[in-house]
Amino acid sequence: MEAMKDIKEIKSELAALRKEIRYHNNRYYNMDEPEISDYEYDQLMLRLKAIEKEYPELITDDSPTQKVGGTAKREAGVLVAHDVPMLSLEDVFSEGEVRDFVARIEGYVAELGISQPEFVVEEKIDGLSLALRYENGELVTAVTRGDGVTMGEDVTGNARVIDDVVASLKEKPEYLEIRGEVYMTRSAFERTNDRQELLGLKQFANPRNCAAGTLRQLDSRVTAERHLSLFIFNLQAVRGREFSTHTEAYEFMKQQGITVIHGYRICRTADEVWEAIQAIGASRSELPYDIDGAVVKLNNLADREIIGATAKVPRWAVAYKYPPEEKETVVREIELSVGRTGRIAPTAVFDTIQLCGTKVNRATLHNQDFIDQLDIRIGDTVRVYKSGEIIPKIRSVAKEKRPAGAVPFRISGTCPACGSPVSREPGTADIRCANPVCPAQRERHIMYFCSREAMDIKGIGESAVVGLVSGGYVNTVADLFRLNEKREELIERGILGKEKGTDKALAAIEKAKDNEPWRLLTGLGITGIGKTTAKSVMKHFGDIRSLMDATEETLAEVKDIGEITAAAMAEYFRRPESRRLVDELGELGLKLEGEKKAAAADGDSSLPLSGMTFVITGKLPTMSRDEAADYIEANGGKVSGSVSKKTSILLAGEDAGSKLTKAQTLGVKIIDEAELRSMCEQ
Repeated sequence: MEAMKDIKEIKSELAALRKEIRYHNNRYYNMDEPEISDYEYDQLMLRLKAIEKEYPELITDDSPTQKVGGTAKREAGVLVAHDVPMLSLEDVFSEGEVRDFVARIEGYVAELGISQPEFVVEEKIDGLSLALRYENGELVTAVTRGDGVTMGEDVTGNARVIDDVVASLKEKPEYLEIRGEVYMTRSAFERTNDRQELLGLKQFANPRNCAAGTLRQLDSRVTAERHLSLFIFNLQAVRGREFSTHTEAYEFMKQQGITVIHGYRICRTADEVWEAIQAIGASRSELPYDIDGAVVKLNNLADREIIGATAKVPRWAVAYKYPPEEKETVVREIELSVGRTGRIAPTAVFDTIQLCGTKVNRATLHNQDFIDQLDIRIGDTVRVYKSGEIIPKIRSVAKEKRPAGAVPFRISGTCPACGSPVSREPGTADIRCANPVCPAQRERHIMYFCSREAMDIKGIGESAVVGLVSGGYVNTVADLFRLNEKREELIERGILGKEKGTDKALAAIEKAKDNEPWRLLTGLGITGIGKTTAKSVMKHFGDIRSLMDATEETLAEVKDIGEITAAAMAEYFRRPESRRLVDELGELGLKLEGEKKAAAADGDSSLPLSGMTFVITGKLPTMSRDEAADYIEANGGKVSGSVSKKTSILLAGEDAGSKLTKAQTLGVKIIDEAELRSMCEQ
């Protein structure tokens, strides 16, 4: 009876472990938003493997130990079958396991007749796997890992804008497929997150997440501006050229201009392999990118084929995972800053420590709830680690080392920048300053207002906004539309550039007056109102003046609006200063009312594109993709990101790519920009 109870408990633990691991797999592979560190995930997998090793009869086909990678995302592009499986590697965590692997390979000399083994030890880049296929020396397809065995996503268009991707080889083998890791340098990641914050968008947790999301972007311009990088680490397949070793293939690739993993080492004994792993680990602090381990692989390609692979991993390679680094330090101060939307952000300032290769002396404390949960106080000794090897975070407080007299920390009831009252938003952990003209918010708000996400005013970037605000030319966004009165002075001071640059920026500001009202609503910076929500709101209300008098209940009826966003919007328009700003913008000539408001909102079948679903691809002659989408929606149509059987029409420009191919396969009608205008102007 006791044995039966034990088996039931084991089965229960297995079920719980598998469910938890599947959840985290989905967050990592398919959502690019992991909730736990690699180390924490590895511990879950090690526990699962240990139980399954002890009770092999309980292993199931759908266990995470039997699966590779995530799932291929259909919405990111066309699915492509793998010619060669993109398998994962067996993880090892100790010197003993590394030596066991070397001994196992050495055992194959007599057992399978392979040559005396030679190993290559190289960095394990923390990024996203990508396979590049070349036909007669020309890049034809780039495929993500997807499920690793059968299907991946076609991301060829995005791959072509990665600087490290070579489009044409100097030599022209009949077929070459190579596999690498797409990643972001720390500097590129920081620039991207700075831009995300400036635009009021969600920041990425770490470079790996950012690289994965960027590679799957539907707009290759976004991919290009984030500056991804690529290291190639394996030869997958080749025809028309022969290689005997992994390093020989590397030398060929380098001659073609392909960037391969640098600093790899050739080893012949277990001692040499372990020394190489330690050397790579010691060099982590000098690298401009993140690695999470070292890979040990057999150099001889023919011997790899003989040794083979399991359903999940090759038998001829392992990945040694470095343990996470944590250090203790003392919190000296908790700083409060104010973001674009007025959110109060607490940051711990502590004694500088060296962590994962960089000096660290600050970590976000997120909000009051987080501070309360860990009970962090000024003077406390805390343990700091790097989430995803890049973002400093506080894991715990050493309360036994707490100094006498340390008191709980509370965020003040007034704004640290302007002294106005702050309040906690219902249903959230956010505390915000209620003053819309708070100086700490002003610059960020104006930058966001001018950004592509909102009013799309070209020529008014971060440096221009800082100069305009510090020079006293702009205090609110309405002041932007009076800058033409200061033209000569602006040219003299060079805030917007010389004469040509100033005139170009002023012309862009004037042109923005004709923007659809949803862009203006987005640019007001109301909490929870991005461009998608703003479009829904404007379709429902038609003009901003009607919206200003709407109740929370009425706002909550709008598609894409929840109770919290409805409350935030109602609160914004209850403020006299907000209403004055909108009135002022209207008087300055900005559009507050949509041209086809009521008809579009009610699904008026009289609109020329009513009932049609469009997909946009390629470069159009006179419109950006955003402008084309706005034009289609204003005429009653809907815009989708991917081609399917439900697509009515594909609007195609130059370099249309895979979406055009799929539309042709499905028999979807294909038109150009001129035909679109003709349909709407009949």
